[in-house]
Amino acid sequence: MTLNNLSFENTYLSLDSEFYDITNPIPLDDPYLISFNPNAASLIGLDKNCAEDPSFVALLNGTYRPKDVRHFAMCYSGHQFSHNAGRLGDGRAHNLGSVDGWHLQTKGSGETRYSRMADGRAAIPSSIREYLMSEAMHHLGIPTSRALGIIGSQTKLLRNRIERAAIVMRMSPSWVRFGTFEYFHYFKEYDKLKALAEYVIQESYPHLTGDEDRYFKFFEEVLERTAKLIAQWQGIGFCHGVMNTDNMSIIGLTIDYGPFAMLDDFDFGFVCNKTDLAGRYAYGEQPNIAYWNLTMLSKALASLIDTKRMQKKLDDYGDHIYPNAYIDVMCQKLGLQLKQEDDMQLITSLVGTLQDAYIDHTLFFRTLSRYNGDRMPIFELAMNPVPFDKWLDLYDSRLKKESRTQRERQEAMLQTNPKYVLKNHMLQHAITLAERGDFSMVETLLHIANHPYDELPEFEHFAAETPEEHKNITLSCSS
Repeated sequence: MTLNNLSFENTYLSLDSEFYDITNPIPLDDPYLISFNPNAASLIGLDKNCAEDPSFVALLNGTYRPKDVRHFAMCYSGHQFSHNAGRLGDGRAHNLGSVDGWHLQTKGSGETRYSRMADGRAAIPSSIREYLMSEAMHHLGIPTSRALGIIGSQTKLLRNRIERAAIVMRMSPSWVRFGTFEYFHYFKEYDKLKALAEYVIQESYPHLTGDEDRYFKFFEEVLERTAKLIAQWQGIGFCHGVMNTDNMSIIGLTIDYGPFAMLDDFDFGFVCNKTDLAGRYAYGEQPNIAYWNLTMLSKALASLIDTKRMQKKLDDYGDHIYPNAYIDVMCQKLGLQLKQEDDMQLITSLVGTLQDAYIDHTLFFRTLSRYNGDRMPIFELAMNPVPFDKWLDLYDSRLKKESRTQRERQEAMLQTNPKYVLKNHMLQHAITLAERGDFSMVETLLHIANHPYDELPEFEHFAAETPEEHKNITLSCSS
């Protein structure tokens, strides 16, 4: 399919006008293509040759508007660092509508009604990070928004320094957030909140349509999807950085990539957001913050659902829903197929061991995937290998209870524990080159993102331990 054949739907615009504001994107100066993502393009039937069509850059820049496109920004609220922020909304994102169930949105397209004194722009660094990381997360098997392409420009921005503006086209089956419900709750627009719930159920939970208990079942599924998502984040070592309720997807996706990071050395207390001075969104706090955010969602749904029923479900999140999801993720990473009662003890012991050992998170699990009883490959990775001796005793005993052969276990683990993740120092290298007009590293990392579990001999150096001088890079929301 060519760009001329794209057909957009705008069902969100059937809601009351308070849900959105019609916008006009503000084009960038002298736009140029940085990268086109053929895998994302295939989701909406676009041919890969569209990358060579000048209309593609114009589509992202807002100067080419296919039929049925009406640009709009979505209104929502949210708790930011635990404080109710009042009315928020898409301050720099312009929605185009949906194609084949994917809602397309350009991030960095200029001011909207919700910009709150900001310029509505996005710089090249943050745009490249989101473009590449969303694709990487998808291929790691973690629910996420996607990105179709990214353009740069000669438009200047003032951030911590003078930077060039970019636009990334994002795609998601839904852009509705916890904070969307919070907006209508805190402004006491209960009829509109109900209309929003019906819209989300029809679009994203259609199996609940017409069910008399659909609102509670909807909350149940949001909670369960969120629990599974956070368990996957913890397993892969992903730090979101800004888990405000306006950044929480109502369908359980990873969205709004800001100051994120993949763990370098394992650190339960690692904070990737340099503005998060209290460590609210530290890696180890993410499961607790998800619970807090779900609690805020339950308050927003109080006009539709009995609060005691929702609280019981929230209690279940902490008692068994999240713990079980986390155990499932970690058992896969450890190659354990037959569940045992003491698996949580083994996992908890491992987390403490990783914390004490000063060891690269990704490299440890990839090395463990080839474990055959020889402990030296693991000892050699750790700055402090002593704690591993005791834990590997426990692991050896646990493996004896498995029915799979060593080879079968190793093959399964190699498809669960990636060789490659996109760490911030790698992304920074791509950004530095891109700012000089060289996009080769963006394409290299896009290729690596598509093959996280494969052996790629020509890119072996990307699987190495993070150099000491590049460990624990922190970012701000404007980075």
